[in-house]
Amino acid sequence: MTFFTNNYHLILASNSPRRRELLSGIDVEYEILTLPDIDESYPDAILREEVPEYLSKKKASAYISMMQDDTLLITADTIVLLHDRVLGKPMDEEDAKNMLKDLSGETHRVVTGVCLTSKQKQVCFSDTAYVTFGVLTEEEINYYVEKYNPSDKAGAYGVQEWIGYMGVEKIEGSYFNVMGLPIYKVYRELKRF
Repeated sequence: MTFFTNNYHLILASNSPRRRELLSGIDVEYEILTLPDIDESYPDAILREEVPEYLSKKKASAYISMMQDDTLLITADTIVLLHDRVLGKPMDEEDAKNMLKDLSGETHRVVTGVCLTSKQKQVCFSDTAYVTFGVLTEEEINYYVEKYNPSDKAGAYGVQEWIGYMGVEKIEGSYFNVMGLPIYKVYRELKRF
């Protein structure tokens, strides 16, 4: 049973278990569909806070030819911005450790862009949260990276994991946005779609 229904067949185009968890949390029925090797590059001239929405649109365009008339596709992308520098997913363990060293004792932005796409229209939006880390020791960083393998997470961390519990001093904005999907906004936009 679901609380929310509309005339669309919802598809979440994401491999993220966190996005699945969040979308399931609002009791909507959906299925997962992912395509391999979608290009996630973006123009250098784009404002950094616009990158996630740009990439969400780009991801949606890869699915458009497969969509039915009753399909409503949800695509999303999350980035971490530290002093206007984009921290995406780390390339390896060393990169993850370096990202966390850079985030230690700093406030950064987490921006998630979302697109809701049907054959008739597209609605895109983004959300920003500010996350402040306390100072992390080298031992704490090494422990987290080696135990939790944050290779699939922007900025090399998951706020819902150990490092979030012990290292995040405060969040201004949506906690769920930091997890990877501003679910309050997603729910509101789904109702309006």
